[in-house]
Amino acid sequence: MSDGATTAAGPPGDAAPEAAGTEPTARGPAATFDPLAVGTEIQRRLGVKTSRLEPLARFTTMRVGGPADLFAVAHNAFELRGLAKFARSRGIPLTILGRGSNVVISDAGIRGLTVQNRAESLRVSAEDGTATAESGVPMARLATETQLAGLTGLEFGLAIPGSVGGAVWANAGAHEAEIASVLTSVSVLPPDGTEVAMTKAELRLGYRDSRFKQQSEPQELVIAASFRLQPASAEEIRARLDDIRRWRQTHQPLGIPSAGSFFRNPPAEASGGRSAGALIDQAGLKGTRVGGASVSPKHANFLVNDQKGTAADVRRLGDLVRRDVHERFGVRLEHEVVFLGDWSGWKEDAA
Repeated sequence: MSDGATTAAGPPGDAAPEAAGTEPTARGPAATFDPLAVGTEIQRRLGVKTSRLEPLARFTTMRVGGPADLFAVAHNAFELRGLAKFARSRGIPLTILGRGSNVVISDAGIRGLTVQNRAESLRVSAEDGTATAESGVPMARLATETQLAGLTGLEFGLAIPGSVGGAVWANAGAHEAEIASVLTSVSVLPPDGTEVAMTKAELRLGYRDSRFKQQSEPQELVIAASFRLQPASAEEIRARLDDIRRWRQTHQPLGIPSAGSFFRNPPAEASGGRSAGALIDQAGLKGTRVGGASVSPKHANFLVNDQKGTAADVRRLGDLVRRDVHERFGVRLEHEVVFLGDWSGWKEDAA
């Protein structure tokens, strides 16, 4: 859930993690959408409070984005299921936000119902070597809790500023590891509302890809995920976590609003083995600015909102980067971030 965001299912590139900050969710045509009436019905039926025209920038790591028509927080899996079923049954456009990384929300905001996923129940069993996490659990928390249990395999999660749901949706990875290497199964809410368990094989996991990313709307919603881990010394795992922290502090623009790695690494045969960040750097684009957004001098695959920019600033900068890299190297960079909300009328510069 994208920690990132989903619209019905709930997302370090060059060694930096791609935040599954969010998962895109189920959208459907709502003939008429009255946020006041819908919010009142949600409160009455589900006991979940809602707000209208809620500014969304503060719920994302890029710190951009306009208002949600209607906004709610799911504090547990029960509320998450209820809100999803409610919206789907009424044809209300639904967007699920995780930790808000890996997404750029339009300045015009998001139509319909936006739900922030705070379903964060987590069970770790040192005896069985397993961990089961609801989709709103932050990946960094999953990494530290499994370390405390003496289980290795999820250390890379410390470098992913998204949630479990978004990480599954994007098959997020970092530091030469990814979700697919430890995931065993997921609990999924399909459009028909009947929750099912899916094995890893059914998810069609690829490089920053999964069946969820490939779906047309409405999508399946990740409720929880289970992982198989290996026993190891808690001290050894802690040392690996410390190494990841130091690497991030050295190589990434921490503390400055960003969505994480902006572009996917291109196929090696097309790029000569160069990462997206290396191509952007070699194109001389570090420090390039559009409005309040710029290419980070520290890591070229991070576009940062360092001067209170807008979503349009960020996207125009991304378009510029794609065009210049394509003109210089003949490589077309693909977005890792997801553009959520009302981008109607947006025309990308040709690349």
